[in-house]
Amino acid sequence: MEAVDVNTSADDGSPGRAGYRRSAGSKRGEARRQELLGRVADDLADNGLVDFSLRRAARAAGTTHKVLLYHFDGADDLLRQAMLQLRERRIGSALAAATRGPAGRPLAARVRAVGAVLMGEESGLRVLEQAIGLAMYDPERYAALGREAWQQYLPPLLSVLPEGWSDQRKLEVAEMILAVLQGFRVDWLTSGDTARVAAGFEALTRALEREEAAGE
Repeated sequence: MEAVDVNTSADDGSPGRAGYRRSAGSKRGEARRQELLGRVADDLADNGLVDFSLRRAARAAGTTHKVLLYHFDGADDLLRQAMLQLRERRIGSALAAATRGPAGRPLAARVRAVGAVLMGEESGLRVLEQAIGLAMYDPERYAALGREAWQQYLPPLLSVLPEGWSDQRKLEVAEMILAVLQGFRVDWLTSGDTARVAAGFEALTRALEREEAAGE
């Protein structure tokens, strides 16, 4: 182990620096790191990003902020990694839903199953959208929260598209689906109008049915 400088943020948002001994990546250290990360991710899913700080994260993880700084490069790094974990949880559930049921299900049915998961569990969904908003509000500091979201969601969605399609066509359709689902999520969270979102899903379903029927 060695002492390194770590970027931190105080509870009032002001920058600070502190030197802490860092884990050398032992199995035990990584297990502890993942345990802490999971607890912080749970807290974010339940309570969102408002008033997030290193000290709040420490309380949620049942430890001290110094222990978190032993495992993470400050509040921003902890936040980024917790958001990655939250998305991975949702993506895993979405893929399980998409592949459940008989083989050869229509594309529209698979995407509908994915959408139901990505838009479910409102508390977890809200913090994911808050992270996108944070990336837009302060892109210099939080750009990764938005960029990595797209990078995480795209490959799993590509995997549920028809195997016979070209890579370019898969990319085009996947980008369309992601953009539409993103719009639906924001609409639902800001308006609460589930009927409007359901109507939009019907239009998306028809578009995907036509796309699949068109062949390559």
